[in-house]
Amino acid sequence: MAQVSINNDLGEWGLSTDSGERARLLQSPCVDTAPKSEGEASPEGLGRGTTSTIGAIFIVVNACLGAGLLNFPAAFSTAGGVAAGITLQMGMLVFIISGLVILAYCSQASNERTYQEVVWAVCGKLTGVLCEVTIAIYTFGTCIAFLIIIGDQQDKIIAVMAKEPEGAGSSSWYTDRKFTISLTAFLFILPLSIPREIGFQKYASFLSVVGTWYVTAIIIIKYIWPDKEMTPGDILTRPASWVAVFNAMPTICFGFQCHVSSVPVFNSMRQPKVKTWGGVVTAAMVIALAVYMGTGICGFLTFGAAVDPDVLLSYPSEDMAVAVARAFIILSVLTSYPILHFCGRAVIEGLWLRYQGMPVEEDVGRERRRRVLQTLVWFLLTLLLALFIPDIGKVISVIGGLAACFIFVFPGLCLIQAKLSEMEEVKPARDSSGVKSDLTPLDNADRAPLLLSSPGSARMEGGGLVSQKNLLCPPTLSFSIPEKHG
Repeated sequence: MAQVSINNDLGEWGLSTDSGERARLLQSPCVDTAPKSEGEASPEGLGRGTTSTIGAIFIVVNACLGAGLLNFPAAFSTAGGVAAGITLQMGMLVFIISGLVILAYCSQASNERTYQEVVWAVCGKLTGVLCEVTIAIYTFGTCIAFLIIIGDQQDKIIAVMAKEPEGAGSSSWYTDRKFTISLTAFLFILPLSIPREIGFQKYASFLSVVGTWYVTAIIIIKYIWPDKEMTPGDILTRPASWVAVFNAMPTICFGFQCHVSSVPVFNSMRQPKVKTWGGVVTAAMVIALAVYMGTGICGFLTFGAAVDPDVLLSYPSEDMAVAVARAFIILSVLTSYPILHFCGRAVIEGLWLRYQGMPVEEDVGRERRRRVLQTLVWFLLTLLLALFIPDIGKVISVIGGLAACFIFVFPGLCLIQAKLSEMEEVKPARDSSGVKSDLTPLDNADRAPLLLSSPGSARMEGGGLVSQKNLLCPPTLSFSIPEKHG
């Protein structure tokens, strides 16, 4: 019985507390050629994870924090001040944590180990394809934002090195923004994006995490001990309208989006229980909230309404401590772009193979040619768009909206479908003679594998549910009915 998947070798990825484990968190969907056996479909058939509870908190925090924190001071300004920004974040945090718990519950019930596979199994083919396309667009837009961030930080660093006055345009072709972005992208990003695997970047990713915390520390320190040449603009105390408050939501969603990463992290735990996972994500979100609030409040109060969408652009170019923060951000983006590209490429590859009905074990030469072509097209398109869309605020507003889909829409659909299936399971059944009979109630552990079998997606065979899907159908995998003990 063959079951193959794309870049889904758990032993090869080996989850640990290292921040580089984010490389595997957006795997492509499973492409099954046959239903799972009873042992494979049951929770006991899956290998026990190695990540501790503390390690899971660390990974979720690292998956949540990133270059998005640069936009939080501007989000506070957009929302209308500190009070409005805090209220909005606290309100959204309830739904963010709820979405993470819902995904863990659905992952456990469906025995799926990645975000898109859970959506496929619970909601069906149409929603599953929509989820995969959304992931591809989201990663594509995030790569554009990363290139814009590189250009923004390089402009400040080059201005100091070339001793150009603040705000003056580039006087030479080799200091022009378009040239420096292109040169950096071709020298560093493209070579890191072509390889088939990216596990080698886990050590570089550790530096990007250190850089993220350093940026937060610098913003807080600069607020407590500000430079004399930094004068804040108007400090807003109330939003102009409720619409203005909600305009800050895309930035917050972009910052807190770790839901796609959360499903593999949950399944990597030694004891993947929903109750334990609730504590993990609550602790992780509280830590992330402290970092984002510290950055957002201090950055906003330092510059007021005059803060730039990228807060580091508001600081003077000559400030060496901030220059180090800019260098850290560039390093973070250089290592994060290939990871996000890898995730998007894996999803596109899975969609292509499923559409073509091709097996994964095809000849290596064909896979290599397709991978290089996909990488070049992806790289050139993101580079061209980054060169001609210099305002990162516009990009964040788009990809922040897509991040909201991962936080609110897909988890909500999964919860609705799971509860509908649960209600269907507990309905009284009739035997072949038409006599009504009551089903014996099952406890949560026995009922979990049954919740997600939607009508028409499975048939009874040999005492268990057997999926009828083939290569072109959604991965609604077969679920066995465990014996009831006691």
